[in-house]
Amino acid sequence: MADESRPRETSAAAEPLLRRDVPAPSDASDDVWGSDAIAMLLRDLDIPYVLLNPGSSFRGLHDSLVNYLGNERPQMLVCLHEEHIVAIAHGYAKVTGTPLLGIVHSNVGLMHASMAIYNAWADRMPVILLGATGPVDAAKRRPWIDWLHTARDQAAMVRGFLKWDDQPASVAAAFESLLRARQIAETAPKAPVYVCLDVSTQEEKLASMPRRPDLARYRPPPPVRPAPELITQAARWLAQARQPMILMGRVTRDVEAWKARVALAEMLGAKVLTDLKVGAAFPTDHALHAAPPGVFLVPEAAAALRAADVVLSLDWVDLAGSLKQAWGADDVQSRVIQVSNDQLLHNAVSMDHQGLPPADVYLLCEPEPAVDALVAELRGRIPQRSEGSARDSASARSSTGGARSGRISIGMVAEAMQEALRGSDVCLLHLPLGWGGEMWHFRHPLDFVGSDGGGGIGAGPGITVGGAIALKGSSRIPVSVMGDGDYLMGVTALWTAANAGVPFLGIVTNNRSFFNDEVHQERVAKVRRRPVGNRWIGQRIDQPAPDLAAMARAQGVEGIGPVTDAKALPEALAEAVRLVRQGRGVIVDVHVEPGYNPAMAAGITRSHG
Repeated sequence: MADESRPRETSAAAEPLLRRDVPAPSDASDDVWGSDAIAMLLRDLDIPYVLLNPGSSFRGLHDSLVNYLGNERPQMLVCLHEEHIVAIAHGYAKVTGTPLLGIVHSNVGLMHASMAIYNAWADRMPVILLGATGPVDAAKRRPWIDWLHTARDQAAMVRGFLKWDDQPASVAAAFESLLRARQIAETAPKAPVYVCLDVSTQEEKLASMPRRPDLARYRPPPPVRPAPELITQAARWLAQARQPMILMGRVTRDVEAWKARVALAEMLGAKVLTDLKVGAAFPTDHALHAAPPGVFLVPEAAAALRAADVVLSLDWVDLAGSLKQAWGADDVQSRVIQVSNDQLLHNAVSMDHQGLPPADVYLLCEPEPAVDALVAELRGRIPQRSEGSARDSASARSSTGGARSGRISIGMVAEAMQEALRGSDVCLLHLPLGWGGEMWHFRHPLDFVGSDGGGGIGAGPGITVGGAIALKGSSRIPVSVMGDGDYLMGVTALWTAANAGVPFLGIVTNNRSFFNDEVHQERVAKVRRRPVGNRWIGQRIDQPAPDLAAMARAQGVEGIGPVTDAKALPEALAEAVRLVRQGRGVIVDVHVEPGYNPAMAAGITRSHG
């Protein structure tokens, strides 16, 4: 099977260097410090970039990265907020499947980073996060500040959404801790890990550089293979099914794995559903794709699921919730085959694990080995039921009838994007809540990499930058569509892209409101028989309206807009694409009419009714 950890369009060896600050050479010296040894092990890990916002608790390691390693392998990328550190690493992992390093300053930096850590956790993405604490030995603490920045158990603040953490007390212990951190982060189900380095360990003078371990002996294990007898049972049910359904959830960006999923669906003639909460998993214009993907099931998708007699779930996010959407309070009548090892991360703190779904066969593994085994088992057992075909792409997309003057909808933005990017390979790194699954087809695993994971606001810009870093030098144009609230909370992440010379296209669908909550307020008002017209109060981002394009320019990227008339939209996006092709980061502020897609509306209704 092809390498599942990295898409074919990117590779560590071929990855071009970003703009780098080159330090002045240091005088020759035999002195070695604890942080020098730790920095050398980080180089051995072969992770290209380390993201950081400076802090005194890791000043020793910072010095070693600059003056011992020369700010390369790994190269430092400065961020303006700790939340951006993790969000950028998260976006990089969504494209490559592999982690970047992030460093956050003591307990206060970890507090800033906490929301982004939760996003990566809920999205099951690997991030290796390093922290540091003031001296654990109280006698070595400076007055006031070292007490504020020291914690007995720093990771306790975020342990509910970490896969593993440690606080090593020596260089030798730090070596083992970092090796374990990488191994655990990259073992499925993948998730963030955290290692906290005592400032005293970093600043200890060593007699010599300690021998570092052979990293080849500490690699992550290969994927777990499903039990043959369970594969035989699942294959028998799928072969006998009259209306099989495949729910394609968390899967890799690997092209060969994509082809295997298509082959399985076509072999069975199975209807397929995909999900906007996770990355592209199946061609959305394929004849077997049953309904547009969404954050919640649209009615058409719920009906197709209810009609299925056998359901194969490939690590579908919230399988229990989707089955409930299809069957309501009734018992699920179809046989359910669950393929997921996600329960290995479930704990009593975070409820991101969702409801407990029924499963008649449970394969505790990743989707990829299960799909391979099912295809092998089914080959020869049944004739291929459907060759499959792509629908006519024009009929399957929304249409605005061409450019015209007037108000702009998100659907019109999608159509203008298609025209401006025609003939280009695009990677959608982020989409707003109002985006409908019918607006854009996915035909490759890198066409879309999924949502922010945790359902919060503010990650969009950071994830955009991280994905753009991963794609730099590839044939794909990184594109994000963000809401204005998301953009405003994370806009300073764009400075890191400008500083490193990373191109991207960001489109802000600016409705001048936290509009999702306007919808919630409208529902509450209706139930309580209060004025619906007041729903906007406490939600609108107006009077004054922030200048989003100026905020982009303040970070060092191009800012276009606001675009307020549909007639001006094609020209604005064409100019933006031209600038991206020249190597620039670009933000286009597009004023859109408030709205939400039917799948989101269905989810809001169910969550409140």
